[in-house]
Amino acid sequence: MPRGLKRYYGAHDLHFITCSCYRRLPLLGTANRRDLLLELLEEVRQRHRFVVLGYVVMPEHFHLLISESQETTPSIAMQVLKQRFAHQVLSQSRMVQRSASPLAAGEIWQRRFYDFNVWTERKRIEKLRYMHRNPVKRGLVIQPEQWAWSSFRAYAFGEAGPVRVNDCQVLELKVRPSAA
Repeated sequence: MPRGLKRYYGAHDLHFITCSCYRRLPLLGTANRRDLLLELLEEVRQRHRFVVLGYVVMPEHFHLLISESQETTPSIAMQVLKQRFAHQVLSQSRMVQRSASPLAAGEIWQRRFYDFNVWTERKRIEKLRYMHRNPVKRGLVIQPEQWAWSSFRAYAFGEAGPVRVNDCQVLELKVRPSAA
């Protein structure tokens, strides 16, 4: 782990995570890339068994509010998500372009991510509001429900999105039949 970086896992806290694109470039600036990231997030969520309480994907970063995984740490889950996304985007971009862009150099993500432990209801609500208002604050939309790459509509209208929000079934113990 890099010197001075401390992650606090194992207390069953929620984690507010921010992952930024390389040099804050808008590498998530297209609908197709944002859709891909959410598709992969749902796969990683199911595989590593954690609950997504909220998300927003912006052109140059994303925020998540997640539970701790029953399979691994949030760090490993983010590593898997970022690597799978980078692999798919870089594979596609190599077929299309041969330039001196960050994609051609194989750079998609900043190496680290920001992780804030959320242990109170007040902070949970604060982080959800922050995420859902982010596209409005940035001038991408006028109302939060207009941004398709956010969990806002799940909360406001009960709509199912590409990532299941508050799906606690993923945390249930896996029961194996007895060998009797």
